[in-house]
Amino acid sequence: MQNRRNFIRGSGLVLSAAALGGLAACSRTSTGGDGDTGAGGGSSDGGGGGDLLSQLQEAGTITVGFAGEAPYSFEEGGELMGATLALHREIFGELGIDNVEGKLTDWGSLIPGLNSRQFDAVSAGMSILPDRCAQAAFSEPEFQYTTALMVPTGNPDGLENMQSFVDSGLTVATMSGAVESDYVAALGLDSIEVGGPQDGVDALKAGNAAAFALTAISLNWLADNTVDDVEVTESFVAELDGVKQVGAGGTVFRQEDTSLLDAYNEKLAAIISDPERYLSIVGEFGFSEEELPPADMTSEILCSGDLSSLQ
Repeated sequence: MQNRRNFIRGSGLVLSAAALGGLAACSRTSTGGDGDTGAGGGSSDGGGGGDLLSQLQEAGTITVGFAGEAPYSFEEGGELMGATLALHREIFGELGIDNVEGKLTDWGSLIPGLNSRQFDAVSAGMSILPDRCAQAAFSEPEFQYTTALMVPTGNPDGLENMQSFVDSGLTVATMSGAVESDYVAALGLDSIEVGGPQDGVDALKAGNAAAFALTAISLNWLADNTVDDVEVTESFVAELDGVKQVGAGGTVFRQEDTSLLDAYNEKLAAIISDPERYLSIVGEFGFSEEELPPADMTSEILCSGDLSSLQ
């Protein structure tokens, strides 16, 4: 997954799609009436009942929360863009919702903002994790994630994966709240936590860490667009106690918005099952078939935390 971001133009700071920032859920209820009016369908204060999908279709607009995370969803020159946004424009357009508006939100406020009806869905490629599967509902997987290490040019310490740090005396930087921080804690590695991607780069360049660990596609974007004198290792799937920590991200909805979730998943399934179409939508942003989730990877499995069937 190295050197695949050359055509992505610059934007703001990248945030890990795996960063923890609120709780979400993987409720897989059947299609039914949604509970309250959302941001794109009327009042965002939860005042009225009704079916959110129908309200959004009537309004022709959906408002999504995003965290400025390239290449997933970010603003450039005032334009909302990214792979997740491209998927959303395709899918919501097919549902009769032609206008996708964005609301820039801190990562940690995405799911709380969703549940307080500031917007109708979260557009951030957010990782589907068990501790997020408590207060909101994830779509089926849209992007499969792998981890990588940003290292000085030449990779002087020969680092390849998280296990490279075991008993090495080397320090790895991870982003606070990101899933990579969980990996280093589980492995008992020497580590420092940073507030954001640029902080991780700064820690690496200052010699405070031998590497910066983050999702591979985000690190490659950083290396290709904003950072010199670094390189990114080949991507890998972290392994803990012999279990590969496979993962994927999806769009987040409120639990009660079942008709919107189910309609979205139906359109998403048609895209995921057609690699050529998938790449025609997200390939512009550096995504390849490596990011295409396998057929047996479901939100239900990822929410359960039992990854044994995906090994």
